Amino acid sequence: MNAGVADTRTTPATRLRSLDVLRGFDMFWIVGGAAVLGAWADSNEWAWLDRAKEQTEHVAWHGFHLWDLVFPLFLFVAGASLPFSFAKRRASGATDRDLALHALRRGLVLVLLGLVYNGLLRFDFANLRCASVLGRIGLAWMFAAWIALGARTLRSRSVWIAGLLVGYWLALRFVPVPGFGAWNLEPGATLTDWFDREFLPGRLYREVRDPEGLLGTVPAIATALLGVLAGEVLARRTSRGESAFVEFAAWSAGSFAFGWLWSLDFPLNKNLWSSSFVLWCAGWSFGLLAVFHAVFDRGRGARVAFFFEVIGANAITIYLLRGFVDFDAFAKLLLEARGAAKLHPALVASGGLALEWLLLWILWRSRIFLRV
Repeated sequence: MNAGVADTRTTPATRLRSLDVLRGFDMFWIVGGAAVLGAWADSNEWAWLDRAKEQTEHVAWHGFHLWDLVFPLFLFVAGASLPFSFAKRRASGATDRDLALHALRRGLVLVLLGLVYNGLLRFDFANLRCASVLGRIGLAWMFAAWIALGARTLRSRSVWIAGLLVGYWLALRFVPVPGFGAWNLEPGATLTDWFDREFLPGRLYREVRDPEGLLGTVPAIATALLGVLAGEVLARRTSRGESAFVEFAAWSAGSFAFGWLWSLDFPLNKNLWSSSFVLWCAGWSFGLLAVFHAVFDRGRGARVAFFFEVIGANAITIYLLRGFVDFDAFAKLLLEARGAAKLHPALVASGGLALEWLLLWILWRSRIFLRV
C-alpha cells in the first residue's frame, strides 16, 4: 500500500462479494453455527471437538479464543464497507457534510437499537444496561467515518490508528484509578472499569465493569479504521483488475507480529479491547479477508457464497430478532410435531439455524433489508 491519497471520492461504488460473504460467515457463528458445534461436542467424546468448542467461548479475562474475534471482525468489515458506501453516496451527489450527518444518524440509531435489545421498551431505566454490542459498533463506526472524511491519506489515517491505540495504552498505564492505582489490569480495577462506573448510566454487565463500555470504544475506533484501510485497498486493487491477496497477507502478518509483541506488556483482552487485541484481531481479519477476496471476488464459490450472503444481508435484523425470538424452541416444536420422540441437541440447534436462514432468505428474496 502506498502512502498516496486514499480519498473515498475516487473509490468505485461496486460492492464486493467478499465483504458480504465474510460478514455472513461471521454472523453464521452467532446465529447458530457455534451452538451446533457445541451440541456435537457435548454428545461425543472426541477431543478435537472439545477443543473446537473451547474456541466458541469467550476467554474470561486475558487471552484469546476465536469467539473473541467475532465482534471485532464484524466491526472491521463494517469499516471496510465504508469506502464503497461513501463512494455510492457521492455518486448520488452527497457532500462531506451529508456523509458526516449520515454517519451521525447511523451511529445514534445503532445505539438506540442496542438499548432496545437490552430492554429499553420495558421502561425499567434504573436497571437498563446502556452499553451494548450494537452501540459500540455504532459509535466506533461513526467516529471512524468522521476521521476518514477528515484524514484523506494512508499516513494520516495510520497516525490516527496509532494515536488511538498508544493513547489508550498510556492512559491505562499512567492514569491512577482511585483505590487501585495505575496499570492495575485486574477485573474491575482498570481505568476503563472505573470510567464506566463513574460515567456510564444504568446497569453494568459485570456489576463493576462492562465489556462494551465507554472508554473501550476508543480502541474499537481503531478496529473500524483498520477496516477502512482494507476497504481502500480493495477499491484500489479491484479498480485496476488486481488482486489484494498479497497485500492483505502482508498486513495480516504485520498485525500479528505487532499484536504479539505488544501483548507482552499489554495482554490480549477483549473485555478491555486492549491495543494488542486490536492488532491481533486485525491480523485475523486481514487474513480472512485475503482468503475471501481470493475465493469470492477472484475465484469461484458462488454456491457457498450465497448461503453466507443471505445471512450477511440482514445481519443486524437477525441479531435483533434473536434477542426476542427463541428459534431453537420453535424448531423443537416443529420436529416433535413431525413425530420425533427423542431429539438430538445438535438437531434442535441445526433446526433453529435452518429457521433463521429460511427467514433471512425470504427477506432477501423479497429485497427487504434493514439498512441503518
